Amino acid sequence: MIGRLLPLIGFVVVTLPLQGQTQEDRWVGPRTAFGQPDLQGVWLNRSAAPLERPKELQGRTALTDAEVAEFRRRADRLFKYGHNDYAAGDNLFRAVLTNPEHYKSQTATGTSEDMVPWEFDNRTSLITDPPDGRIPPYTLEGQRRQTAAAEAAAGSNFPAGPQDLTPSQRCITFGVPRLGGTFSSGQYAYMQIVQAPGYVVLFFETIHDARIIPLDGRPHLPQNVRTWNGDSRGHWEGGTLVVDTTNFSTHSNFLGSAENLHLIERFTRIAPQEIRYELTIDDATTWTRPWSAMIRLKLTEEKLYEFACHEGNAQTEAGMLLRAHAEQKAAGASSEPH
Repeated sequence: MIGRLLPLIGFVVVTLPLQGQTQEDRWVGPRTAFGQPDLQGVWLNRSAAPLERPKELQGRTALTDAEVAEFRRRADRLFKYGHNDYAAGDNLFRAVLTNPEHYKSQTATGTSEDMVPWEFDNRTSLITDPPDGRIPPYTLEGQRRQTAAAEAAAGSNFPAGPQDLTPSQRCITFGVPRLGGTFSSGQYAYMQIVQAPGYVVLFFETIHDARIIPLDGRPHLPQNVRTWNGDSRGHWEGGTLVVDTTNFSTHSNFLGSAENLHLIERFTRIAPQEIRYELTIDDATTWTRPWSAMIRLKLTEEKLYEFACHEGNAQTEAGMLLRAHAEQKAAGASSEPH
């Protein structure tokens, strides 16, 4: 896959007010020509905050300003000049927290020179609920699906054919929602919002997914109609776009959740250059309770470009399957009695 490669030009410190959002409350955003709050533009997730709160920060919802400044200094030392491996997703925060002499990753496909400039704020997790900043415990069935999905993503499930590869491996979709892990790394984090009377379109650079969301109050599709990225319906609550998504496919996967996933997203433009993107994730067959997260999306003048990953990329799929078959054969040979 070919993604966006941008030079690392330094890390930005952003300190968030810990009490109230008075500036947000006073700010009145622009409107489209047809009267909707204007969310249009290309938006980028630049947050260095991890999806889950690290155990080292247990019980702490916020860093001090001094700690944020120290994390910036560590990040500059580790990543600014391209001397270490690319730190994707939560690995960036983990690296500045543990502060190794050098950062190395067995799965990195580039150097830190390819990373986007990240913003460090006071938050210790993207997860806002539960209060401990951690994904709730999995049910037994959810744990089984998550383990199977992880094995498939790693190619250790010995796929017999394309149907045993994940949607992302087949370049069908990276799924909904885009939250945490890989999708906190810059080349996966660009999204364009386009509005028209009665519709909002969320267009992702990666695998060029387009979510076309009607706003006319129509009901969800029948339960027997399922799609890779679910069936989304939107409405406005004041200046906030609320998107309700159900009807995911049995072959979808978000952290082990599939056809029973119920996703509520809220997009609120709180400043000229920022959207507050809130998610509530619910699947009683996967987790013991619903959970929520918040991402700060920043407006950028950059454009979306072609992402060279498409369904039916036979050469890539053939390579993955040949490797899996070779590994399966080797595993079988090693288990034979001598």
